[in-house]
Order: sequence, then structure tokens, then C-alpha cells
Amino acid sequence: MSEAYPDVAWSDRLVINGALTRGAGSTITIDNPATGEPILALNQASVAQVDDAVRAARTAFDSGLWADGGQRRDVLLRLADLLEQHQAEIGAAIIAEVGTPQNLIAPLQLGVPLAALRYYAEMAIQDHTQDLGSDLAGDSASIVRQLPVGVVAAITAYNYPILMLGLKIAPALAAGCTVVVLPSPQTPLTTLLFGKLLRQAGVPDGVVNIVVGAEDVGRALTEHPGVDKISFTGSVPVGSAVMRQAASQITGVVLELGGKSASIVLPGASLEALMAPIHLRYLRNAGQGCASPTRILVQQDQMDEFVTLSQAFFPSVKVGDPTAVDTVCGPLISEHHRNRVEGYVQRAVAAGARVVAGGGRPDIAHGWYMNPTLIAGVDNSDEICREELFGPVGVVLPYRDVDDAITICNDSHLGLAAAIFGPTKQAITVANRLRVGSVYINGGGAIRMEAPMGGLKQSGIGREYGEAGFKEYLEPQHIQWSTP
Repeated sequence: MSEAYPDVAWSDRLVINGALTRGAGSTITIDNPATGEPILALNQASVAQVDDAVRAARTAFDSGLWADGGQRRDVLLRLADLLEQHQAEIGAAIIAEVGTPQNLIAPLQLGVPLAALRYYAEMAIQDHTQDLGSDLAGDSASIVRQLPVGVVAAITAYNYPILMLGLKIAPALAAGCTVVVLPSPQTPLTTLLFGKLLRQAGVPDGVVNIVVGAEDVGRALTEHPGVDKISFTGSVPVGSAVMRQAASQITGVVLELGGKSASIVLPGASLEALMAPIHLRYLRNAGQGCASPTRILVQQDQMDEFVTLSQAFFPSVKVGDPTAVDTVCGPLISEHHRNRVEGYVQRAVAAGARVVAGGGRPDIAHGWYMNPTLIAGVDNSDEICREELFGPVGVVLPYRDVDDAITICNDSHLGLAAAIFGPTKQAITVANRLRVGSVYINGGGAIRMEAPMGGLKQSGIGREYGEAGFKEYLEPQHIQWSTP
């Protein structure tokens, strides 16, 4: 513990073969984005320690000590129970390290990984063998078994560190795989805090390893010949690099990458009731979410009304201290990232766009805050409509008719998600024409662990959540025998 964070027993130790281990690489300091003050300094892993972690995972997998489904179920359930018991501490750590507002901790930052651990625990004891029966000639029979893929490299992004950790390790461990976790070097501390729970849960040595590091450590992991599958969440450029590195060993990948999602407001919708559902969806976590619907498509006759209502709504969006329960927008992760997001806004305005609601920085002395910003006067071909900003910035685009809205929505190299607001039957018809992985109509609902999530186009490869997310960590094996 420290005086600044009395409720958090931070850890600066990697987890390698069951041991809490000091990193042998260079030192990095993790800052609180809400204050700019340092939280903790730690040593990153060395490349040799990455090799140690992979070898530990390989030994644990090959030895068969993680082969029993009942054991895997019990351990995953104990991990969930421990996470729940420590949710106050880990939640406080996420607020400090990520800057996530308090109101997102229970439903997203911790609620989703808790659900994932318990959901996939039950899959660990299921028999996934398929009996194909006899062939047409009646002289052979077959079954298809599902084998664990082996050693998994689980690489998470900074914005939802424990959520992504749960979504990667829960299905991998349930399938019988072993794991080497590499959290974002911007937010590794909550993952290391979780790592302290592994031994308490009964995770055997080597089954889950955690290393921390930047590009050299990531490359050592993604190119390691002992890794059988890579699960990565992050930006498109880094995902592309991971894919190239994986190709050196013909290693399979699951990539959950960026989004430039659209909200389509169908013609005639009552706009006043939609202000919160539309704007809060992309403003939460300061806009640092891959599926944030930051392109808002409004029928051209309703554009003026939408802008006027947005101008009235934006002052109600509280920006500031993430520990306050009514805060919507906390800080961006770093000064560098805030400068990057502001750069997109400045270039758009210089090219003729208008900031029609919000904008600028709040009057807060410390931390990396930015006010919610709504931009109009842009075309879907403009930079700010094409690239993922990962900040509290939305653009509003007019459309002529529904066909035009669909065209604009689909006109993107990304295809992660979309939102539609309007009559349900019409919205479902529109959803069927969108080239995205998930569609949320009139707000959708609670996260469904059994429903797959992933993107089309450059938004990714493979799926997380549900049975599809479980199968990413299995390999089918066909066994056939003659029947006299």
C-alpha cells in the first residue's frame, strides 16, 4: 500500500512459473491519468524472462497437469470468487490506473470478467466430441474431438485491462490451454494485482504467466516458437504488426481491433429522448472504447434539431474526478494521447468543420482531461470520420434516406459495431444490410456472454464471447476407424 492509494496493495512483480518475480528489464513508471502523478515504478520483463514464461507455459501444458476439466472448472470458479471478494481493491486500482469513472467499474470493468470466468468454467466440463457415425458405405465410423490449442499469448489493451484479461484467459483456460499474459505497458498494474490471486485460486505453476513490457517484449512473445495462438486486442496498426510477427511461426491469431462505429437515427425519430443513449454510449470511459459509435447519422431534415438538442445536453455530461459517482468522462490515458485526439479536432476545424457542442478542455488543473466534443460540417471521407480517435469526440453526418445512411455506415475500412434508433422492425431490416459484427437497436441491452463479439473488415479476425470465443482455443481432430 501507499499513502496515496491506501486501499490498493499494488504489485510490481511479474508472474513466471507460479513465482512473483521482479522484472529484469528497464524501469517504467505508471501515472494516474486523473492527476498526472506517479502510482508505481516497476521493472519490465527482459526478453529472457519472456522465454522463461513461454517455457513454463509449455511445460505446464505438455505435462498434462491442466488436462482435467473438473479441475479447470473449479479453479475458474475460485478465480471468479476471489475477483469478486477483491472487487473494491481492484476497482480502486482501475480507477487510479485507467481513469475509468466509478459508475463503469461494476457493470463493465469487473462485471464482464466475472461473468466470463463463471460462464466458461462450465464449458470446461462439457464433452465437445462430435460423433459422425458411420460413413455412407457403412465400413467406417468417425468422431471429431476438440483439442486445446496449446500455449496462448494473451495481449490486452489499456482501456479495459481486467475485462479483456477475463475474456482471454477464461475460455483459453477452460479449453485446457496455458497462457502468457502481456498487458498494455500503459496499464499493467491491475493485471499484476490480479496475478496475486492465481496461487490462491489453485492455478498450477506455469498455467498462467504475466509479463510486462513494450515493443521488444511483445515481439519476443508473438514470434516465440513455443506460442500456439495469439489473442490480441488493440489498434489496427499494432494488430497488423502482430499478424506479421505471428506469420514467422505460422501462429494462429484472434484480433479484436479498432472501430469507427455508426449510430443511425432512423427518419422521424423523437430526438430529445435519444440524446443520452446516443452521446453517452461513445463518451463513456472518455471515448476510449473500440465499439464507440462516434459517427452519428441523422436524416438531413432533422440535423438542426439534433445539433440544438445536443448543445443543450452536453453541459449535463460531467467531466472530472473518476472517483465521483456522477462523472461520465474521466481523463484520457496520457498527455500524449490527449494531444493526439485534439490534433484530429484541430485539423478537422482547419479544413472547415465546426465544433457545434462542447469542445476544449475543462478547467481542471491536473490530469489529461478533454471536454466532450461534437463536430459537424464534415464528410464521411474526412480523416476524422475515417480514423479511430479513442477520445470523447463524435461527428454528426446528414443522410438523405435510409439507403444513403446504410451506404455511409458501410463506407469504412472498419466494421466492429453499429447502433440503430427507430422502429424495431425497420431497424432489424437495416441491421441485416450492415457490414459490422454487432448491431444494437434502441440501446440493445445487457452484455450477453453467450453472444459472439468481433469485427468484420479491418476490425479483426475471430470472435470473443460465447461458444465462438471458446472454439478459438480448440483444434478439431478427426478420428476414423474401419467397421468390419
